[in-house]
Amino acid sequence: MNDTAETRSIAEANAIVAGAAQYLTFTLGAEEYAVDILKVQEIRGYDAVTAIANAPEFIKGVINLRGVIVPIVDMRIKFSVGQASYDQFTVVIILNVLGRVVGIVVDGVSDVIALPPEQIRDAPEFGAALDTRYIIGLGTVDQRMIILMDIEKLISSRDMELMEETTA
Repeated sequence: MNDTAETRSIAEANAIVAGAAQYLTFTLGAEEYAVDILKVQEIRGYDAVTAIANAPEFIKGVINLRGVIVPIVDMRIKFSVGQASYDQFTVVIILNVLGRVVGIVVDGVSDVIALPPEQIRDAPEFGAALDTRYIIGLGTVDQRMIILMDIEKLISSRDMELMEETTA
């Protein structure tokens, strides 16, 4: 392949990716989820946390991350998926959401994917039987179905108890 054809194919690939949003994918139980990559600060292994008295069960505690106190939320408990066991494969995704640093515990991190709008479907309506408030939509990559989470809406929700109430 000559330089012009190679340059053109790289430019075409960049144009395709430019219209796509990038997501970090992770697993919870048997399902694959994703969050906007721009919200991810770092990925680290699960380490001991300091428990907080009277915290909801899904808030495992806090860690000191370079001088910042970070609440750690176990998404497996929050969403009632998977077994909440902690081993060398358990991962904490450190997020920067709405000016707050929060860690979420997941079973494992898969990869970073680019999803153009045509690969994203609206979240299905289940009525009151299933809470879909925190789902942006469903992404399709090859034969995989990925649940796209609205992590800002989840972290700022009243039932998470992580953010101060704001009055307008």
